[in-house]
Amino acid sequence: MVIAAFLFAALPAVAATAPQTMRVDYFHTGNAFEERFSLDGVVVEGPWPGPIDRWIDETNLGKYQFQVTDRRTNRQLYSRGFASVFGEWETTAEAKMMHRTYHESLRFPVPGEPFRLVLKKRDRQNAFREVWSIVIDPDDPTVDRTGQPLNPKYWAVMRYGEPRDKVDILLVGDGYTAGEMDKWRRDARRMADMLFAVSPFKERRKEFNIWALDTPADESGIARPSDRVYRRSPVRASYDAFGLDRYILTFDNKRLREIAAAAPYEFVGIIANDRKYGGGGIHNQYATVAADNAFASYIFVHEFGHHFAGLADEYYIASVAYETSGERIEPWEPNVTTDPQAERWKDLIAPGIPLPTPWPKEAFEDAEQEFQARRRRIRSQSRSEEEMEMLFREEQDRITNLLASAAHAGKVGSFEGAMYQAKGYYRPQVDCIMFTRNAVGFCAVCRRAIERVIDLYTNGKGP
Repeated sequence: MVIAAFLFAALPAVAATAPQTMRVDYFHTGNAFEERFSLDGVVVEGPWPGPIDRWIDETNLGKYQFQVTDRRTNRQLYSRGFASVFGEWETTAEAKMMHRTYHESLRFPVPGEPFRLVLKKRDRQNAFREVWSIVIDPDDPTVDRTGQPLNPKYWAVMRYGEPRDKVDILLVGDGYTAGEMDKWRRDARRMADMLFAVSPFKERRKEFNIWALDTPADESGIARPSDRVYRRSPVRASYDAFGLDRYILTFDNKRLREIAAAAPYEFVGIIANDRKYGGGGIHNQYATVAADNAFASYIFVHEFGHHFAGLADEYYIASVAYETSGERIEPWEPNVTTDPQAERWKDLIAPGIPLPTPWPKEAFEDAEQEFQARRRRIRSQSRSEEEMEMLFREEQDRITNLLASAAHAGKVGSFEGAMYQAKGYYRPQVDCIMFTRNAVGFCAVCRRAIERVIDLYTNGKGP
């Protein structure tokens, strides 16, 4: 890809010096039927952490996409797909009754001349359509040029090279007091080890850097509103997002981005100092996990799959906040399809595999309905987290054995049941970390999707 020379104002050698990072903050307002956008501010952060030769996103991931376009030539200079908190909220029942505003940010290399920032959203046919645009002059005196914050400090959990040559993941602790900094550093290393114990991250470990920020909190833990626990933790992560007790998000994007600006990053993991089962993941925004839960390994890897590669949830029994329209539109997520013949991953299907692919679906649904009912009772009676974890272990053993007995276990096919729907959506394999808590890792289709994102940031060059 050719990069216009004017992008690098006052840079004598592009190969030797990275441009700075620009962050555009904006407000995303609306409901289930309409949305609007308004500029909050433009910030110049530290050096651009990504590659300087691969700026156009060809993965076709994300509910939204933004493009940076040169005003004079209309040449596309940078693009990335992403999802958002608003994009999830607009599918909830609440969004049909009221408006909300969410803060969002877009980050890209600072152009050398005025440019047009275009935001696009998928329509009902899954094509990207423009929903907002704005012209920005990098030399405008209102651009915030205070640079990277001096505090908090960041440190390397795992470093294999310069940020521009690696995928850079930033871990941010939330709910760790100054007296718990040693625990935070142990947890950060543990989360990195969990992620890189799973393929394909394991095999491509040396193509990553992992950074961590020390962000001491006034109180230990994060907010759990349904338990009447409230905290002003550094990045304001909280359980109960969209009314789901296990869903951890932060709705204070600006605070998160201002803190994260201290370090080089492309992906963010928020590590919550809490025990209750929970986590979350939004493509190209962040992933979250409760560090002290017995299933933290599963949660973090699963949620990071959402964040990193735009992977869809393949489960369909557990309760979710989102409402379905009844339409069967082919998802943009790479690991689910409406096509029972699974054309999008047919090259991975061995000859002789029936399509759609039979599996013990009825027995699985009966078992999961029982476990979900028991889970709801534990939560409604405010029983201990130990009891919930015992239930999850029982479920894990039973479901693992059931799915392993499937005639086509371990094979790629077209297995009905995915994306919160029992019928009409298909997943690639009978089991995957995007489907259950079983310790089987990512399926072949998910692994390929992850590797494609790694290649976008590292070009597959290795260490």
